[in-house]
Amino acid sequence: MKTIITFLLLIATQLIFAQTIFTVDNFSNNYYGQVQINDTTQVFSQGWVGIFDKKTKKQLIKVDSQELTFELHEDKVLANIKELPYGEQSQILYEDYNFDGIKDFAIMDGQNSCYHGPSFQIYLASDSGFKLSPEFTKLAQNYCGMFDIDNETKTIHTMTKSGCCWHEFSEFVVENNKPKVIKIITDEQDLPFTTLTEEIWNGKRMVKKTTKTIDTDQEDIQVILSFIVPENGKKIILYSINDIVLNYAILRKDDMVEFSYPAEIVYKHPDFRLTSSSANYSVVFVNNNVTYKIYDQPNKLGMEITIDGKTYNLVGNTKTRTGGLHKLLKLQLDNVVNQ
Repeated sequence: MKTIITFLLLIATQLIFAQTIFTVDNFSNNYYGQVQINDTTQVFSQGWVGIFDKKTKKQLIKVDSQELTFELHEDKVLANIKELPYGEQSQILYEDYNFDGIKDFAIMDGQNSCYHGPSFQIYLASDSGFKLSPEFTKLAQNYCGMFDIDNETKTIHTMTKSGCCWHEFSEFVVENNKPKVIKIITDEQDLPFTTLTEEIWNGKRMVKKTTKTIDTDQEDIQVILSFIVPENGKKIILYSINDIVLNYAILRKDDMVEFSYPAEIVYKHPDFRLTSSSANYSVVFVNNNVTYKIYDQPNKLGMEITIDGKTYNLVGNTKTRTGGLHKLLKLQLDNVVNQ
């Protein structure tokens, strides 16, 4: 008898957790929502989200999902919580997405956005009810979570990322009831560089501009030698990363990186050859049949560039010198050979 009672209690408990329906009623005088969660004991569960007319009780929208998640606020599921980019996002969002003055619906359909984040189906209000918009839905599927809206500028904003060091931020306007991208900014961090790529709509096409900067103040970076060439105002830098490899960069007057070497660290052979004699030092490397020689002497320094047999000498200002090539003698860098 006890076994039967225990079994019945177990079945009853499972039924309690199965197909729990929450009513969502904090977003409109005309509509209410329902969120069904098949198993409330799980972080993600099958279920569905529905929108209903308050007067007729008619179901207007229903979206099924293999992975719904929810949070309770005083035992209630609430709409219109949108903590971007990684915070809580409600199953039901009721906002004006196409800036026509009428609120639309974003209905959570699972965790299909970046890094298993929440994704949504977008239903735009029309004279004949709410209609699924494939174009707006893509913005709530292909980026990180739900998109943001700016009612003052009438623009939509999305963000996506890859790992810790690559982010993309996009801005859209609405034309012909569809989102149209007008700006894409990509931010890529690659120690010690930051590369910003900006694409902006100029009325006819997207115009692309890329800038690259370097931050040598990071703790993993040690400047071996740097100086300025008065002839063109450019700055030459030799630096090590984590005391493992040597790198070279040349900066324009505006501090943008004009060129850096190596593009990738290759350990099969040294990239740099160090020569020292008394207080005279030089470092040589070759890239695409162009030879670069950076020399560092007590009374002069600079860089010689040899192209097709012709050598060009970029003389540095000794007063702008920081560090010196003698530092390389104390470091065992993987891509430097001491000749």
